[in-house]
Amino acid sequence: MSRNSTDMYKYYVANLRELDLAISHTARMARSEIASKDPQQSLRSLLRLYSFLIGAWAETRLKKLLHEESGFNDSERNIVLSEVSQLEQWEKTIELAFRKHHKITKAPLDKYSLGITEAAKFDALNDVLSNELKIIIEIRNKLAHGQWVYPLNNNETAVESDKYRLINQENFQSLQFKYSLIKHLVNVVHDLVISETTFKRDFDSHFKKLLQVRTNLRTKSYEKYKESLILSREKARTLRKNR
Repeated sequence: MSRNSTDMYKYYVANLRELDLAISHTARMARSEIASKDPQQSLRSLLRLYSFLIGAWAETRLKKLLHEESGFNDSERNIVLSEVSQLEQWEKTIELAFRKHHKITKAPLDKYSLGITEAAKFDALNDVLSNELKIIIEIRNKLAHGQWVYPLNNNETAVESDKYRLINQENFQSLQFKYSLIKHLVNVVHDLVISETTFKRDFDSHFKKLLQVRTNLRTKSYEKYKESLILSREKARTLRKNR
């Protein structure tokens, strides 16, 4: 591992630490707004900020992963970083992680080269990326350019209707689940790359957690979650009044 890569790893660790704090603070404010029924009409702005921070966290966490000691070498890291978009960089990282772990240089990654079980895991990770996580990864640049209501195309001549629809479908609970999904995804790839011991010990656990969060994202009711926050706030107020 080069000296520069070691230094960069430290920088990404420090940046992630600050992003974790910002995400935590923003989440607390969003929960408070939901619990108080959003009197200032600020929840949408907080959700946009939360989305932006998660996207920034995802990008920084990917860079940290690429600079892990005993992980990707300089050549592999450059292959990932040569991809144009963040989503493509994530896809290439997953591909290289499976290739490294299974020692497959050029053959397609499928049930013939990986085996049925490993191929299913490879497909599941890419499916999570292209479905649940795509909007979070791709929307960061739009939000960074101030496109908080209408995400625009690259020429800024029209609204990107798909991104507009997807970002407006997000709520605080779904964003929390997607933040967890990204964390579990990184842990799975980390286990593949770093060491055989880590892989055997932790991979299945991280993969099962990822699948459970994905299920929660699809099945948990936001309305019930919102009502629980409102009810908890009302109970706390009642207790304070009765003291």
